[in-house]
Amino acid sequence: MSEPYQIVIGLEVHVQLLTRSKLFCGCDTRFGAPPNTQTCPVCIGMPGSLPVMNRAAFELALKSAVALNCVIGRQTKWDRKNYYYPDLPKGYQISQYDLPIGRDGWLELTDADGQATARRIGIIRVHLEEDVGKSMHDQPSGVGASRIDLNRAGTPLLEIVSRPDIRSPAEAKTFLSELKLLLNYLGVSDCNMQEGSLRVDANINLHIDTPQSTVATPIVEVKNMNSFRAVERAMAYEAQRQYQQWQRTGKRLGEAAKSTRGWDDSAGVTREQRTKEESSDYRYFPEPDLPPVIVSEAEIEAARASLGELPAAIRKRLQLQYGITPYDSEVIVSAGRAVVDYYEATVRTCGDGKTAANWVQQDVLRTLNQQQIEIQQFPVPPEALGRLILKVLGGELTTARARDVLAEMVTSGRSLEESLARLGVSSVDENELLELCRRLVTANPKIVAEARQGKLKGIAQLVGQAKQVNPNVNPKRVQEVCLQLIQQPQAST
Repeated sequence: MSEPYQIVIGLEVHVQLLTRSKLFCGCDTRFGAPPNTQTCPVCIGMPGSLPVMNRAAFELALKSAVALNCVIGRQTKWDRKNYYYPDLPKGYQISQYDLPIGRDGWLELTDADGQATARRIGIIRVHLEEDVGKSMHDQPSGVGASRIDLNRAGTPLLEIVSRPDIRSPAEAKTFLSELKLLLNYLGVSDCNMQEGSLRVDANINLHIDTPQSTVATPIVEVKNMNSFRAVERAMAYEAQRQYQQWQRTGKRLGEAAKSTRGWDDSAGVTREQRTKEESSDYRYFPEPDLPPVIVSEAEIEAARASLGELPAAIRKRLQLQYGITPYDSEVIVSAGRAVVDYYEATVRTCGDGKTAANWVQQDVLRTLNQQQIEIQQFPVPPEALGRLILKVLGGELTTARARDVLAEMVTSGRSLEESLARLGVSSVDENELLELCRRLVTANPKIVAEARQGKLKGIAQLVGQAKQVNPNVNPKRVQEVCLQLIQQPQAST
């Protein structure tokens, strides 16, 4: 039974850009340095210090906005977002307010089978801003107090704000997965949530159908979600909580203040934090120490030309070019551009897109996951995998035997030929196979008699005996030859 309400979700995604230095100073952005060792007078807000824009960060932001189909602002400016918090020593954050880099864009989603769903999630805005420091609460410091690490202060962030077009927790997860994949392909961010390179806040409310009209619950912003799965779980919980609260109180949009809640992943609940701020609370005004940025048509076209082939286009091309299913293309593309390149190199050698897709998904990706390595570290070149697949397609090796060979190549790092020799794998001559089957048929009269009566179960025993004599035989071919011999007319006596 469907719920008597519609879930409405909008996401605010903060993405750390892959630059070597911060947005307005030359401090390092690498993760993991000792606290407060990557700071300077600019990023900690010392009086008299002046910011200078990082051009590389702006170019990455422009590239992202173009890829998200945004209208690009020909002029953008910086604004001060004023608020007090211990990890913001300046008392304001340099961001963008009324003139963002990009606006009115969209991102198309795909379903679980890799099919385009014709669902475009709107993008309200894409803008640059500096990150703040990090408050470390309840960590062992010897004094039982919160501490502040300003290494992250000033790191370039790209904020991507979606329209409230998302209609389910699962769709929120799908949106984030597709967005992360796009940004990875663009090379603008590693989107590592564990290191804080991608952070998500979600705004959610319900549109509830009543006999009189449709009413909306107050919007709640949910924070502290450290994985896409956590986002999905938090949205599912919050939808139920809001509906139950509405049933108790009957409050609707405009009758209660917007609020912010934090997600407690271990308890599986959201907890109230504070009322939600409006933009007026931040007292935005133009940043006086930075000039506006003018974006030319040539810069926009250069950004567009630098995009390369994006995930949605690659999925469609792989399906058309190699005849694989939407699911196959989804898995391969989601594994990253380097995996796509590996797959295509394998196909160029073996000539069979579907079989190559099966091997890449079932064997290559499984090995990468088990060993926690990247495709660049996989010891088997795609051309070698392609030649191994050719042996399977040509009947020289069974799939099971070929997997033994691949495992040997992965473990030892040996070439295909060396691994075949080490395992004693060789193709079986047709005459040799015929002679082996004749001996098996002669040695098993009971199985032969049953087969001639239509009882073919015993043929599997003949195949097993053949494998014991010669592990390199093709079981399917053994079965075919044995049946041919059994079905030959019997000599009269």
